[in-house]
Amino acid sequence: MSKSRIHNAKPAIAAFLDDYPTGIFKPSDIATILAEQRSGWALAKGTGVQAFTDFLCNHAELAKLTFPFPYRSETRYTWGKVSLMQVLLSLKTGAYFSHLTAANMLGLVAQTPSTIYLNHEQRPQPQDPHLAQGRIDAAFARRPRASNNAIEFGAIQICMINGMHTNQMGVINKASRYDGDDQGVLRLTGLERTLIDMTVRPVYSGGVDTVRTAFELAQGALSVKILVDMLQKLKFVYPFHQSIGYYLERAGYAGASLDLLRRMPTEYDFYLEHQMQETRYEKGWRLHVPASW
Repeated sequence: MSKSRIHNAKPAIAAFLDDYPTGIFKPSDIATILAEQRSGWALAKGTGVQAFTDFLCNHAELAKLTFPFPYRSETRYTWGKVSLMQVLLSLKTGAYFSHLTAANMLGLVAQTPSTIYLNHEQRPQPQDPHLAQGRIDAAFARRPRASNNAIEFGAIQICMINGMHTNQMGVINKASRYDGDDQGVLRLTGLERTLIDMTVRPVYSGGVDTVRTAFELAQGALSVKILVDMLQKLKFVYPFHQSIGYYLERAGYAGASLDLLRRMPTEYDFYLEHQMQETRYEKGWRLHVPASW
């Protein structure tokens, strides 16, 4: 590498990256930029991608972030001030924040959680529509399935969820704060979708106590009609409407809102979460809930 050439080109490189549409780059983006701008910057032909990125990391504002997820490690480079949350959204096309992370951004969780949940939807999968009481009982007696595609990143954990295909239903763009800092405009599930997701997967949501509180804090902003419409479009096999109805009732929602849930079929006994030790039975919703409630 010719240090004199790349040092001479540094102001032009910096100006180019300052004007780039985004301050987040994949390794392939850096390679493309180098290939397209090499002659204009008068860089030596021997200046490779690694040498180029090393120079910018050591002598300019380029920073390298590595995310060693078990299923696939990802690397991103940032230029200038870019929030970690924006970088995380770049890891997968169409990714968005969900469950406890979205709840925090929507003001449904007061304390910043130590885990960030990033959702990347699966391709459409066929579902087995057959449901029987014995299958429900057996499934909820076991531990819930949970993603192990997670890493420790400084003081936080980042969990990549390979979520159900929803065609991005209920996902919004919102100027957001996380851990007290402005994060810019982020993609996350909106209020109704977040409450559905928390009900379906309390393991990603801080547990059922946190879910219950989220429903309470959502009063005044939540549209139960939108939630029910979304729930019907998602076509879950399990009767999660019974759990949602119970949460709404406990939170003191009006009878008209509850009627939207009560009109849905209630054919099976259901469970608020997996592996509950001591329970009591809510006959009106045919639902097993924690005994302490």
